[in-house]
Amino acid sequence: MSTYQDDCIYHIYNKGCNEELVFFDDSNYKLLIRKMIHNYEKYDVSIIAFCLMPNHYHMLLRQNSGGSILKFLTKIFSAYSEAVKKEQSISGDVFEGDPKFIRIEELDHLQNLIWYIHYNPLKASLVRRLETWKFSNFPECIGVRNAFPYDLNLINDTFGSTAEYKNFADKSKDDKIFELVKSEYLIDYNVK
Repeated sequence: MSTYQDDCIYHIYNKGCNEELVFFDDSNYKLLIRKMIHNYEKYDVSIIAFCLMPNHYHMLLRQNSGGSILKFLTKIFSAYSEAVKKEQSISGDVFEGDPKFIRIEELDHLQNLIWYIHYNPLKASLVRRLETWKFSNFPECIGVRNAFPYDLNLINDTFGSTAEYKNFADKSKDDKIFELVKSEYLIDYNVK
């Protein structure tokens, strides 16, 4: 695996082995989120956006100066996988290898990717309104909930404000846009 660089932003994603579930019930989602909350500061990682889906996840993370995305991911997913394997009696891997990642360098890519990550539950028909999906930080990013960490400064720098991000997200509810963003920002990956 290539190394992550300080002060850079990465889209990180992975799916379950054979596209199987990686989150089996609400307690599984909550366990991983707790691991994220308890470890992001320890490894000096900023959480910009995340969305946990039944068979995959997306995270948009920044490795701050001296931080380690790699150690953060290893810590949270090792502990999560161990717990889920025991709970579900899984003998093999939960996730399909190491997480894939793409370094994000342009502002328009960042805007589209934040939206893409948060749009997943709506695209998959898991919810009718994005703010009702409990396992992403979209509600935080639009200012209607304060439960999960996120980088407010980056949201404001990217969109102007949480209200402007909500406006952007509301205007962008289009499956064609979703597919375009997916084809541009995912490497060798089929999200269902």
